This record gives sequence, C-alpha cells and structure tokens, in this order.
Amino acid sequence: MKKVLLVFWPKKGNVDAVADKIIALAANFEIRKISIDMITTDELNSFDNWIVGGSTVGSHTWEDADDSNLWLEFFKMLDEVDFSHKTIAFYGLGDQILYPHHFVNELGIFQEEFDERNARIIGQWPTEGYNFSDSDGMKDGNFFGLALDEDHQQERTSDRIEKWLAILDKDFS
Repeated sequence: MKKVLLVFWPKKGNVDAVADKIIALAANFEIRKISIDMITTDELNSFDNWIVGGSTVGSHTWEDADDSNLWLEFFKMLDEVDFSHKTIAFYGLGDQILYPHHFVNELGIFQEEFDERNARIIGQWPTEGYNFSDSDGMKDGNFFGLALDEDHQQERTSDRIEKWLAILDKDFS
C-alpha cells in the first residue's frame, strides 16, 4: 500500500469533498488528509508521495499577498522540505463557465512552486472534455494536474478521479 499525503485548502467545500472522494476511490493508497492550516514541516518531510489540491476563485485563496494567506504560508514552509525523493501530484477545482479565462489557474501556481523546488511532478491531465478559454494551469494540451468542475461537470468527477489515480499508481513509489 503506497502512503500518500493529501494536502488541501480550503476546508468544508468542494476541494475538501473531492479530497474525500479521492480517498474513497484510492484502493492502492493509504492516504493521510491534512488541510494546509494544520500541516507541519515534520509531516511534509515524512511522506514521499503527495497530492496537493486547491481551487481557483477567491481572494482569500490566491490574491491576498499578505502574510495571512495560508497558501503563501504553506509555500514558505516548503523551503524546509527536502524534495529529492518527493513525488507530487495536483488536483484543482474551477468553474469553466463563470471563469473561462482562469479555469484551474491554481494548477499553474502549484506547478511553479514545486518546480522551483525540483520536485518530481506527475499526474498531468488532458484538456479534452472541458469548455474554457484560457488557463494558467495547462501547457501543451495538458493540465498540470487533475482539473475538476464541481459546478458544471460533477457527474464526471468520480470517473476522472479513478482514471487519474490509475496514472498516479504507476508513478508513486
């Protein structure tokens, strides 16, 4: 059984609910789920396989550049982690109808933060089957991680998670 740390934010919404779906569908993984406001550096260092999940919309999530932004605090904490043996996958939630120009942009932020730290990043996901205009969370026809729209394509979520987990199963140690 592969041990995986699932780190996410925000709590008590779709990102949290998707984390629970991932856990329920991940038969080959033993997953420890922790929100970024509760994580410690010791916990980050004790797992080699991570799933990181977040959402695009919300000033409290990405746009606040002050020290109270939990993602900024989490990214600073990553400086205390040795990424030489870490494998990281991302999932992101967005609304491709209301925000077609920013769909799952957080995947691009995750990619940048972990790429800067030379982490091994896996779990890219094809852009086919989505209806959006632009995203900072993609390159060359693939999202940097699993893209989900719980507002307009919720019926596809479980199938997408299952297929994505099969990809991760091959690449997680």
